[in-house]
Amino acid sequence: MAQKGVQLDRETFSCPICLDLLKDPVTTSCGHSYCMKCIKQHWDGEDEKKIHSCPQCRQRFTPRPVLLKNTMLADLVEELKKTGLQAAPADHCYAGAEDVACDVCTGRKRRACKSCLVCLASYCDKHLQGHYDVAPFKKHKLVKPSKKLQENICSRHDEVMKMFCRTDQQCICYLCSVDEHKGHNTVSAAAERTERQRELEGSRLNIQQRIQDREKEVKLLQQEVEAVNGSADKAVEDSEKTFTELIRLMEKRSSDVKQQLRSQQKREVSRVKELQEKLEQEMAELKRRDAELKLLSHTEDHNQFLHSYPSLSALSEPTHSSSINIRPLSYFEDVTEALSAVRDKLQDVLREGWTNMVEVLLSAAEPTTRAGFFKYSQEITLDPNTAHTRLLLSEGSRKATVMEQQQSYSRHPDRFTDYDQVLSRESLTGRCYWEVEWRGGEVDVAVAYKNISRAGDECGFGLNDKSWALECDKNSYSFLHNSINTPVSGPLSTRVGVYLDHRAGVLSFYSVSMKKKKKNMTLPHRVQTTFTQPLHAGLYLYNDGDTAEFCKLK
Repeated sequence: MAQKGVQLDRETFSCPICLDLLKDPVTTSCGHSYCMKCIKQHWDGEDEKKIHSCPQCRQRFTPRPVLLKNTMLADLVEELKKTGLQAAPADHCYAGAEDVACDVCTGRKRRACKSCLVCLASYCDKHLQGHYDVAPFKKHKLVKPSKKLQENICSRHDEVMKMFCRTDQQCICYLCSVDEHKGHNTVSAAAERTERQRELEGSRLNIQQRIQDREKEVKLLQQEVEAVNGSADKAVEDSEKTFTELIRLMEKRSSDVKQQLRSQQKREVSRVKELQEKLEQEMAELKRRDAELKLLSHTEDHNQFLHSYPSLSALSEPTHSSSINIRPLSYFEDVTEALSAVRDKLQDVLREGWTNMVEVLLSAAEPTTRAGFFKYSQEITLDPNTAHTRLLLSEGSRKATVMEQQQSYSRHPDRFTDYDQVLSRESLTGRCYWEVEWRGGEVDVAVAYKNISRAGDECGFGLNDKSWALECDKNSYSFLHNSINTPVSGPLSTRVGVYLDHRAGVLSFYSVSMKKKKKNMTLPHRVQTTFTQPLHAGLYLYNDGDTAEFCKLK
């Protein structure tokens, strides 16, 4: 392992031209180092072209650089020499099974550092030097080492294929162009490469744009995931809090009812026991009188009997029996029935609330197809009382056009006076979908509260906190709210779809393509907020002749 590290150090400090340890090392601006003598000799051969290049990376320098000795690198090389690193090339300089071997080396072949498309051979650093020093070889095309050089040879004529047949879409040699490909549309391979290179760059730009679009969409989806998770967590927290409050309320009501029942029980029992004691006292008194009368009835002395009888026979009227109210055995069944009625009503409320909640959860997902949006289609008509006097309404008040002449509208407090815009008659709540077809220079497709200002600089759609607008022109989209303009990407279209879920606080703008039978929808922008009032659809048209129409959806 130590020896392998030593070999790596030697190769690192070797000159790529002479393959020996660097002598008077110099470093080019591209970062490669050479012996001062080697690089000077190489550039001397390039003086005629007045363009000098790095032998390794082929970076060009104009004018010829003035190189100074790299003293730090020279010191390192001297230290390496002291360690005796004058050994043969490292083992890893030789070609392995996965490497491209030098075609010139005999015996054990070194690893190739370049392949020549003219010679159709690969060379190591040592044998490549001729391509830098010999004038005819300097014009050869050097590339990274390749095992597929033989694929550039015509299998029929054994010639280098330097041409391309556009008719058959294949590389050919010159003899092929005058033989079996005679009369075909042929060009040089370099010319075809140039053409395909332009196509490649265009494809790359398209791919890069799509990557950027997808990255934005992924970011939006990530934001939506975060919004969904945050909303769900808050809903779970709120529901737990609500149910906890309900449980505490029920427990408190249960405790109150229990306490009242026990209090009533004590009062009733106390009342009954009080009457019971009085009756028992009266019974004891009656039994005593009965015993006295019984004893008197056995008296044999007539005079004593007659003397005592008046005082013993006179009975006082009962004072308690008439006040005794014997209630039915079901003393508190009326309370049970009342609680049962409350339970039934509560179950009905909970059942209705649960049904509503399930419907909200099931309907929370935004449709993914145009047909799915059509389930929430909303017919929109424009309110002439809000239209600016330069707007002409037509097609049953579904279409607005900017005119040069003022329209003869009556004065109305709802009319916009500073911007060529108009609101819908219909107020929008729940889930709604509509589409707007526009023509001209620029149009804003918007929603706004009814109480948006009708005059002043801030009454324009998107210039306040009471309206949201998608600005559409021939070159781009942008979203505007509260005077903050946000550029948005997406395929441009003259038809815009708008989806509103008022309760969920979702407002989505879609670019609708009408070019194919299967209409495509792309989401340029979505808003997640809280709407505090019903919304109205709106249009703002910029230039004379601009039109926008609410479409009839089938």
